[in-house]
Amino acid sequence: MTVYPFLIHLGGFTITGYGIMMMVAFLLAGWVYAKDIERAGMDSGLAWDAVVAAVIGGIVGAKVYYAILVGETGALFSRGGLVWYGGFTGGVAAVCLLLWWKKQSIARHSDLVAPALAIGYATGRIGCFLVGDDYGLPTNVPWGVAFPQGSPPTTARVLQQEFGVTLPAGTPPEQVFAVHPTQLYEVFIALVIFLLLWKMRDHKNRPGWLFGVFLALMGMERVFVEIFRAKDDRFIGPFTLAQTISVVVIGVGAWLYARRKSPTVA
Repeated sequence: MTVYPFLIHLGGFTITGYGIMMMVAFLLAGWVYAKDIERAGMDSGLAWDAVVAAVIGGIVGAKVYYAILVGETGALFSRGGLVWYGGFTGGVAAVCLLLWWKKQSIARHSDLVAPALAIGYATGRIGCFLVGDDYGLPTNVPWGVAFPQGSPPTTARVLQQEFGVTLPAGTPPEQVFAVHPTQLYEVFIALVIFLLLWKMRDHKNRPGWLFGVFLALMGMERVFVEIFRAKDDRFIGPFTLAQTISVVVIGVGAWLYARRKSPTVA
């Protein structure tokens, strides 16, 4: 299967599939969050204020993380480089600041927003697939996908130079390889996590417990998917930087799960 970037050209301006799906991700997550806020008997308008805060904080966090990662301040102003963990950290910080300003319970809202974050993540990864970004290692599996014009393309030269992939000697530099569509792996797993969180919304534990479940599951998802990703950022032994961060996220999630796992005092 071969996939080319989904692009819409409007004069001199180009709209990418990634940009469209990012917008959809924020709107869909905001809608799910708003529904749960209404269900809790609160004003759903707060959800859309949180979406605005998350967009601003998420973009700033993602760009700062990427600039630190590549060691170039100019990356702050590039079009690409929206890294998930940086965006997640910045978005969470901005929303927490908003909730604090509005005198809302951060722990309670973390539970309300957990399913929304999972469905938003799944939607955003569809955007990565549409532009050929964040793909996996070369593979012969039947569902392998080639991105000849991806970001970057799945050519031998790119796979070797940018991701340190070992290929047979004499492979033509511009030969295009099929790779694991890790974006779709993440879409599927994140949707499963969303459904699990959605069914667990009526838990009787203390506020923050469901957010702990979200962190633990999403951290495990990322550790797993990174095994198939085309990357060359080994941080500790065979672990990539994202896997290392994910282990910390899993630990925080497990701590919240254990700490908040008790009946709510009436």
